[in-house]
Amino acid sequence: MLEQTVWRQYHNENNFREKLAHYTKLPYEDLIEDEKLLYSILKSKLTKKELKLFAMDTARIDETQIKQEFGYSDEDLQKAKFKLYKKLIQDKTRLAFRLSSVDEYAL
Repeated sequence: MLEQTVWRQYHNENNFREKLAHYTKLPYEDLIEDEKLLYSILKSKLTKKELKLFAMDTARIDETQIKQEFGYSDEDLQKAKFKLYKKLIQDKTRLAFRLSSVDEYAL
């Protein structure tokens, strides 16, 4: 289903639900069940660079490779990660992933 995504470039399986639950500090059961919808909300909440950084970082890609991919220095990479994970724990971002918010994103 989500075979051609940025996530799958760095992960062998679609385990972004587990990673989202971990980093947003939301219970796994509270996340939207439809993976396609959940991934589309994730894409809407993060920039393309942030989404790629999230995928690479959670796949434990070497930081040297990440810095090379984005053209970051050590400091730039740490700032980008801080901004990314700070965004994921903000209520306006993390609450969009909850099952109770599905009505807002229904087509």
